[in-house]
Amino acid sequence: MSLIYSFPPVVDERSRVLIAGTAPSVKSLAYGQFYGHPQNFFWRIVYGLFQERVPGQEGYPPPDPVYENRLAFLREHRLAVWDVIHSCEREGSLDANIKEETPNDFPGLIEHYPGIRAIAFNGSKAYDTFRKNFGGHPSLQHVAKLKLPSSSPIPTKHMRSLEDRIGAWQTIVPFVLED
Repeated sequence: MSLIYSFPPVVDERSRVLIAGTAPSVKSLAYGQFYGHPQNFFWRIVYGLFQERVPGQEGYPPPDPVYENRLAFLREHRLAVWDVIHSCEREGSLDANIKEETPNDFPGLIEHYPGIRAIAFNGSKAYDTFRKNFGGHPSLQHVAKLKLPSSSPIPTKHMRSLEDRIGAWQTIVPFVLED
C-alpha cells in the first residue's frame, strides 16, 4: 500500500461551487494535476458545461491542453476543486482500495471562502466519505451538497457517455450564476 496525499485546493474568493473528488489517482499524482489521467472525463465535463458546441462539429470543444489554463477556466467559472481525503493508503487508483483515510478540513475551507454555495461530489465515495466525516457539521449546513456521477470514463447503467455526465453535472450551473 502506498500513502498518498491530496493536492492543495484550487479556490479563490469568487468560487461558488467546490467540486470534491476522493483522492488523486496514480496518474494525477505522477502529473501533479487534479484529474490528470487523460481518459478521465472531468475536464471535458467542466468545459462542456460552459462552452458552446461548434456548429457543424460533433461533440464539445476540447479542454485547453495547458493545465494552468484549465485551472484559470475553473476560476473564471467560479468553480473550485479539492479532494475530500487529505491522505490515505491505496494500492492503484480505485476508490474501493482506499484505506486509513484522513479528511481535508472542509469546515475551515468553507469558513475561509464563505461565497461557496455548494459542494459537488464527484462520485459516491467522495460523497459518502464527506458525510461520514462532516455530515452534521454546523458550519456546513448552509452549503448545498450535490452527489454527482463520477467523471470516471467507466460506463455505468445510467452514465454511458460524456454527454450523460455533462447532463447530470448541469445541476452545478445555477450555483455559479448566483450572486
